[in-house]
Amino acid sequence: MMEKIYSRPNCIVPMQSGYCPGCLHSTATKIIAEVIDELGQGHNVINVLPVGCSSMGLLYWKIDMVGSAHGRAPAVATGIKRSRPDSLVFTYQGDGDLAAIGLAEILSAANRGEKFTVIFANNSTYGMTGGQMAPTTLIGQKSTTSKKGRDAETAGHPIKMCELIKELAAPVFVARYTLNNPQNIRKAKQGIKKAFQYQLDGKGFSFVELLTNCPTNWGVEPLDSLKYMEENTMKYFEQKVFKDEEESK
Repeated sequence: MMEKIYSRPNCIVPMQSGYCPGCLHSTATKIIAEVIDELGQGHNVINVLPVGCSSMGLLYWKIDMVGSAHGRAPAVATGIKRSRPDSLVFTYQGDGDLAAIGLAEILSAANRGEKFTVIFANNSTYGMTGGQMAPTTLIGQKSTTSKKGRDAETAGHPIKMCELIKELAAPVFVARYTLNNPQNIRKAKQGIKKAFQYQLDGKGFSFVELLTNCPTNWGVEPLDSLKYMEENTMKYFEQKVFKDEEESK
């Protein structure tokens, strides 16, 4: 008899993924669901989704979810968490959403120390709306609005969100992980689990960034997108725990 060692998370709808082939949003979706199951919070979790590829979580997570306007997920999550303090509340946002139109929202929520969790999927592009240059697009990286590659002189440098948020006094956990291989995926899952547990323990704001890819808008094959991440994305965006309330004591 064969031993069953893995099964689909209870918090995932049993259907085929509609993400583009090789897109790491699907991996992020899965490990978030695994963490919710392991913490026994499927009945108690509320997810806030904005506009972007991240909003496709509405199709795949089997949990309570609320849609929000572009960039406004932290404001909506603030209201939900304050009115339902015992619920596990998290936002799942892309870089175009969080670091551009939602920059004021995320910094304000973090500065106030709102007691919910933000999971930030950073693939350096506006995925759903056509591959435009995003706040996190790398120098020299091409997009539909930077045909010759991002130029720091005219477009500025890619924003490092973890580095910004860690400077605020209120956040209790700020970390960046990458989803390029199984080992790093396991680390990312543990980081999400810690952030969720801090919230369940009544602690403050937590922020988990996940470096992801976008084979479609990068114009490369899925395996080549992982190579690009390793040679470019991961060298610019340092992967580490920037702030951990427990470890700093």
